[in-house]
Amino acid sequence: MPKIIKIRNLYKRYKVGDEIVRALENVSLEVEKGEFCAIVGPSGSGKSTLLNMLAGLEKPTRGEIVLCGTHIEKMNEEQLVKFRREHVGFIFQAYHLIGTLNALENVALPLSFRGEPRAVRMKKAAQTLSLVNLSTHQKHLPTQMSGGQQQRVGIARALVAGPEIIFADEPTGNLDSRTSEEVLRLMQKIVREKKMTLVMVTHDDYLAGYADRRIHIRDGEITQIEGGNDHEEVG
Repeated sequence: MPKIIKIRNLYKRYKVGDEIVRALENVSLEVEKGEFCAIVGPSGSGKSTLLNMLAGLEKPTRGEIVLCGTHIEKMNEEQLVKFRREHVGFIFQAYHLIGTLNALENVALPLSFRGEPRAVRMKKAAQTLSLVNLSTHQKHLPTQMSGGQQQRVGIARALVAGPEIIFADEPTGNLDSRTSEEVLRLMQKIVREKKMTLVMVTHDDYLAGYADRRIHIRDGEITQIEGGNDHEEVG
């Protein structure tokens, strides 16, 4: 399988007062196209820093980041914005839905940044809401939906533009355990059906078991990579 993400010898160091914080220390990693990958580690391990670097939200101190065959560590902010718009989707712990827009309008939002006509945006948004089992909630405002439903709207918004890679930062952090599992199963299913690549950051080993591979990180270094899938969908 082709490698859609390649990281080589990645370092990130911050200065905090007189101290040098080594957030990432010589990290190298490859992710295949269509793979669901979980980056697991305790608070302060460097996992969110790694995700931010992969998404081009932070610059590495040293090292290479290649997404979809493109070196993003050399890009300026304008180039990064364009690249993310064309290739990347985001799912956040806080749903970041716009309260004055209904579910359909929230999902259609990324397409308006691409300049797609309204009729096309709404059609694609409706199809994507159907994918996350929310066809009956198109006109609901965020306040009229549960946390799990809001997160599914967030997933639909990440999917609507057909990105090659989705980055998810603690996507079920605000949900109860049963709803978390429902959301993870849904993400697992969609990634497989759409052959998208999903990189998820979590501190929860159990939820990481939904991924195809688990990358454990501690003190800025990868300590272990586990393959296999603990919670395989049957049927």
